[in-house]
Amino acid sequence: MGIPHFLAIPYPVQGHVNPLMQLCHVLTKYGAKVTFLNTEFNHKRTTATCGGGGGGDNPNINYVTLPDGLEPEDDRSDREKQLLSIKRTMPPLLPKLIEDVNALHDDENKISCIVFTGNMGWALEVGNKFGIKGAFLWTASATSLACCSSIPNLIHHGIIHSSDGKPTKKQEIQISPTMPTINPSDLPWLTIGNTFFPHVIKLIETMKLAEWWLCNTAYDLEPGSFISQKFLPIGPLMEINDKSKSSFWQEDTTCLEWLDQQQPQSVIYVAFGSMAVVEPNQLNELGLALDLINKPFLLVVRPSSKGKNVIPIEFHGLEGKIVSWSPQRKVLNHPSIACFISHCGWNSTMEGLCAGVPFLCWSFFADQFLNKTYICDVWRIGIELEKDHENGLILKEEIKKKVEELLGNEDIRARSMKMKELIMNNIVQGGQSSKNIQKFINWAN
Repeated sequence: MGIPHFLAIPYPVQGHVNPLMQLCHVLTKYGAKVTFLNTEFNHKRTTATCGGGGGGDNPNINYVTLPDGLEPEDDRSDREKQLLSIKRTMPPLLPKLIEDVNALHDDENKISCIVFTGNMGWALEVGNKFGIKGAFLWTASATSLACCSSIPNLIHHGIIHSSDGKPTKKQEIQISPTMPTINPSDLPWLTIGNTFFPHVIKLIETMKLAEWWLCNTAYDLEPGSFISQKFLPIGPLMEINDKSKSSFWQEDTTCLEWLDQQQPQSVIYVAFGSMAVVEPNQLNELGLALDLINKPFLLVVRPSSKGKNVIPIEFHGLEGKIVSWSPQRKVLNHPSIACFISHCGWNSTMEGLCAGVPFLCWSFFADQFLNKTYICDVWRIGIELEKDHENGLILKEEIKKKVEELLGNEDIRARSMKMKELIMNNIVQGGQSSKNIQKFINWAN
C-alpha cells in the first residue's frame, strides 16, 4: 500500500491558504505527499514574498496552479465577484489537472484525498468522479462550524428565516446543550453581507460529501461544539517556522529587532488580520489612544488595494513602530509583548492562545464576534473594546481605559498562560490532536 497523496485546495484568501499550508506541512511529517493548488494570481504573490511555492522548500509538497478567471487588475477584495469567477473558471479545469498530476505517479501514489476549505466544495464533486476521498478543512472555530452546519435545523424549527438566515426573534440561540448561548446578531453569516447566506447554504450541502470536517482547534477549547461525528479537531496548526507560512505581503522583520530592544511584557501589539478594514476616523482614534497610553506599541497597517499605507494621523510619541505586515507568530511569542489588540479572527485567536497573550477584542465580521465571546466570557483571557453609541467608533478613552485594565489584571495573564499549556498539549506526541491527525492519515491511505 502506498502513502496518502493529498490534493490541497484553499479558497484564495490569506486566512484559508495559511492554515491549509500548515496542515500540509504536518501531513508530510507523517510521510504523506501533497499537491497544493493555488490560483495563478496568489502563486505569484506568495512566490514573491516567501519564495518557492509560498511554503518553503518541503520536498513532499508540489505546487500547481489554475486561473481564477479574473484579470490581474481586478479587485479581488470583491469577494462576491471573486467567488463567482472561481466557480465559473476552475471546476472545468480541475479534471485535467488531476489527470496530469496522477500521470506523474504510479498507481499507489496517485491523489487519494482532496482537502478543501470553504467555498471550494465543488472540488469534491469533481474528485468523487475520480473515486477520490474528500475532507473539508474549516478555517474558523468549531463553534462557527456548528452554527453553519445547524442551519437546516434552525430553519426547520423556525429560529432563522430560510431566505436570508436572519433570526425570527430577538432571543439567545442554543445550538447544543453544552455550547454557550449565542446572541442572534452574532451568527457568523449575518455580518458578512446579505448576499452571502446562499453561499453558506451551498457550502453546507457540498460539505456533506466530505468524510471529515477538520477543525484547526482542540477539543479542550470548545468541547460542546463537536456536534457531529465528522468533526475532527487537529489543532493548533502552529509551527513557528518560515516553511509553513504563505504570506500575501512582504513581512517586515525589522519589528523583531525592535522588539528585542523593549522591556519584557511592555509592548501593545495591534493587528487586524488580512481582511478587516479600519476606517480613517477609527484609525485616528487608535493612534491618539496609543499616544495617550504612552507605552511601546507595534501597529500593523496592511497595504491598501492601491499599494499605499494611508495613516491619517501623526503619532506624537516616539514609543511605537508601524509596519505594513508582520511575522505575527514570532511577534506574539516575543517576550516583550504585553497584550494583543485583535480583530479575533480564528487564526489570530489561535496564535494568541498558543503564545499565552491576553487579548483586547475588536471584532469586525463573520465568526469574530463568536470568538470574542469565548475569549472574554468562556476562557476569560481578554476584554472587549466597546463602540461609542453616538458615533459608532471605539474612542481613544475607551482604548486607553481597557488597555490599562487588561495590563493590570494578573488573573487574566495567569489564565492566558494556562490556556497556552492546555492547547499545546494537544499537539505533542500522544496528544489528542496528534492522534486525530494519525487517524485521518490512516483513513486517507
